Amino acid sequence: MDEPNPIIDALDLAGYQLTAPRRAVAGLIHSYGGHFTALELEAAARDRRLGVSRATLFRALELLTELGVVERIDLTTGEHAYVACAPAHHHHLVCSRCGRTADVEDSGVAEAVAQIARRSGYRIDSHRLELFGLCRHCQAKTNLSA
Repeated sequence: MDEPNPIIDALDLAGYQLTAPRRAVAGLIHSYGGHFTALELEAAARDRRLGVSRATLFRALELLTELGVVERIDLTTGEHAYVACAPAHHHHLVCSRCGRTADVEDSGVAEAVAQIARRSGYRIDSHRLELFGLCRHCQAKTNLSA
């Protein structure tokens, strides 16, 4: 039996047709353990001969971002990447070396944002936080080579 794919579940729940290209893109995204760029996803689709056009891929990424099961993150290199995640509000930890990502809960950020809103007079509609560093795995590799 296939492993459940929350991306396909989200498409189905939102009433979208589960077309072969959407299933293919959802499967590719689900197979990543960390962040990925649109170009990496396109190359993986091509390598696996999935027959997914570039336009279809970008439309799928846009739709999945709107549904909240994929989020765009801004890397320290200035590139944009994507990461599959739960639709509930959260923040991201991103390994600068291997690209692993982890979702983290609010940890008081919402209160800090509310305080900033009160002080500044802004109505803050949304926020996101991306923290970059080395995951435990990469730290262990660094310690072994030192």
